[in-house]
Amino acid sequence: MEIIKLELNEKNHGSFNLYVDDKKLGEMTVSIKPGLLTVYHTGVEPEGEGKGYAKKLLEEMVSYVRANNLKVLPLCPYVHAQFKRHPDEYEDIWQKQS
Repeated sequence: MEIIKLELNEKNHGSFNLYVDDKKLGEMTVSIKPGLLTVYHTGVEPEGEGKGYAKKLLEEMVSYVRANNLKVLPLCPYVHAQFKRHPDEYEDIWQKQS
């Protein structure tokens, strides 16, 4: 079973980490400041590919952002592609760059 934990350092930089049986198989690197969560990178280990882990990380991040009234700056190509592909689903949290 997968467990996703948000693990941040004292500067609010870190990642949503996905663990399967205590082994880290995926991560979404983020930083958080007042009102904004920036996503830099999403990665899944080769043995975890094709299992929907990136999507699960995305869903966890979106839930966190909505619960904390944040916007998302999607610098990560995967997250940006998902936001562009499903704009209605993410319009409320998408911080678009001008």
